[in-house]
Amino acid sequence: MDVSAGLWAGTIAVLALLILADFFIGGRKPHEVSIKEAGIWTAVWVALAVLFGGFLWWYGGGQPAGEFFAGYITEKSLSVDNLFVFILIMGKFAVPRIYQQRVLMFGVIIALVLRAVFIAGGAALVSSFSWVFFLFGGFLIWTAWKLLKEARAEEEGEEDFEENRLLKSIQKRVPSTDQYHGTKLFVRENGRRLMTPMLIVMIAIGTTDVLFALDSIPAIFGLTQDPYIVFTANAFALMGLRQLYFLIGGLLKKLVHLSYGLSVILGFIGVKLVLHALHEAGVHVPEISIPVSLGFILLTLAVTTVTSLIAARKQDDSDEPEKIEA
Repeated sequence: MDVSAGLWAGTIAVLALLILADFFIGGRKPHEVSIKEAGIWTAVWVALAVLFGGFLWWYGGGQPAGEFFAGYITEKSLSVDNLFVFILIMGKFAVPRIYQQRVLMFGVIIALVLRAVFIAGGAALVSSFSWVFFLFGGFLIWTAWKLLKEARAEEEGEEDFEENRLLKSIQKRVPSTDQYHGTKLFVRENGRRLMTPMLIVMIAIGTTDVLFALDSIPAIFGLTQDPYIVFTANAFALMGLRQLYFLIGGLLKKLVHLSYGLSVILGFIGVKLVLHALHEAGVHVPEISIPVSLGFILLTLAVTTVTSLIAARKQDDSDEPEKIEA
């Protein structure tokens, strides 16, 4: 799709305005986010994504619109997996509930900026070297296998969050305090300027998301090579992540088969990328169309959700007698 500099600038300006509106309407005053509030804002962000997909349909036709929706749904489903780690981060840094929505908002903004850098780099590679699709495809298939093994592994004890090297380096070099001071990022104590846990956890959220982007960015390039669609699909998927955290945070433990579903999706897109790379190399192989990709992704997520809820319900029923005996 031919995207002018004006459309790029206008899109970024609109996204910035939406983020500002989200901040001033729902996130300016620290508070505990209710299920109702999270549900309304989640519906708003989904509706905005649908409207944007409609705009793409009007502007460029069904192909870019289909690519956007396939990319958006894929990024959204992969982002749900991020929420497990976000919950661990919140617990690790003991973030008070009234500040969690502020942390997530700025953490997601950091993640969006870092992802934009990744997307720019990925777009440059894709446009210059067709063989990079072999690397992306192979990486996604390996990631899918690794995710499947992790899902099948029996882990004892609760999972814990491990700080990445960048975060450890910042904490080591920048003087900080262990106490929260409202929403302040820096405070001055005894003449020293100290970084608060509020800023540390924002950096943790943003930089941790980059690790997830290592598989999600190649995944969406397997659905579309248009940088504009890749960026906007990521933007809409990430911007509604804060509300989704509060809406389904308590339900995440019930999505016991989510990792299986994501591994299937990543493996499918990896195969799609390899087939595309072979086609670009002159090998006559079938290519997977966007409608087929979109249908497969939606079906996989639907089956994963249903089987997860059934498994969780059976687990609750099996635990019930133990609770009664106790």
